[in-house]
Amino acid sequence: MQLGAHTLRNGLFVAPMAGVTDRPFRSLCRRYGAGLAVSEMVSSRPELRQTRKSRLRREHGGETGPVSVQIAGADPAMMADAARFNVDEGAQIIDINMGCPAKKVCNVAAGSALLENEPLVARILEAVVAAVRVPVTLKIRTGPAPERRNAVRIARIAESAGIRLLAVHGRTRACGFRGDAEYDTISQVKAAVRIPVIANGDIGTPEEARRVLARTGADGLMVGRGAHGRPWIFREIAHYLATGESLPGPSLAEQRAVVLEHLQGLYGLYGEELGLRVARKHLGWYLRPLPGGEAFRREACAIESAPDQLAAVARFYDGLQA
Repeated sequence: MQLGAHTLRNGLFVAPMAGVTDRPFRSLCRRYGAGLAVSEMVSSRPELRQTRKSRLRREHGGETGPVSVQIAGADPAMMADAARFNVDEGAQIIDINMGCPAKKVCNVAAGSALLENEPLVARILEAVVAAVRVPVTLKIRTGPAPERRNAVRIARIAESAGIRLLAVHGRTRACGFRGDAEYDTISQVKAAVRIPVIANGDIGTPEEARRVLARTGADGLMVGRGAHGRPWIFREIAHYLATGESLPGPSLAEQRAVVLEHLQGLYGLYGEELGLRVARKHLGWYLRPLPGGEAFRREACAIESAPDQLAAVARFYDGLQA
């Protein structure tokens, strides 16, 4: 897939997820076959740029390109300035967040709340596209609410503004993450525009990936929660789409290596104290399907030393393989 000057290995994307898609997780997903991994969203507010959270979210050192940074906000001039700032910091693609349903984002008229105001959507997109020379992409939902799905109109606005690629989550803002994603609207969006359309929502298996592609006619897929604790899902989806055959899951030895590398990456990025806290949710996702995983998760999350947590996780996997 071509995106500006960038040739992506495929149309499998990692969804931007706050608190999840940091550099260690993005790196693992890219290694396992994702064509693009979009960063956690960063605020367009200039006074927040040098907070620890924002600096960590902008950390891309050693990351395989292209680097895609998602920005969020509701003011066109501020969003344009944020795009320029992040490009100066190394972003090679700017993604605009109009899909987040979180109250703290929507309460400041950002994220998916913007879908209520189509003229403002147009002003923001035009301002950001004009501000930078890198490709600008957009993430949206299907509309504000099920009875007011306007994704097709938003998609046409985006294409006219110069957006190069559009990702659509198959729920409305009002739906949050409840119920099932619907794909008819994504299919309508794909039929309405010429830019690449990426389908997102409820893609947790290779079989679901193929069904969503067939249902929507989309150019690619964006996987979010389906990748929690499973960065190898991109390898499995790519193999299934190419061959129609299911790839065996990773061995326990491979899982052990991935988890230990992930933990070390978290400690290195965040420091020991915060790294331990961030690691807890990832451990929960990795351990959930394993025998004794839930009991061990509680034990591992109580450990307050990074070397001790790392050693305990290694012993747990060694015990499973014995």
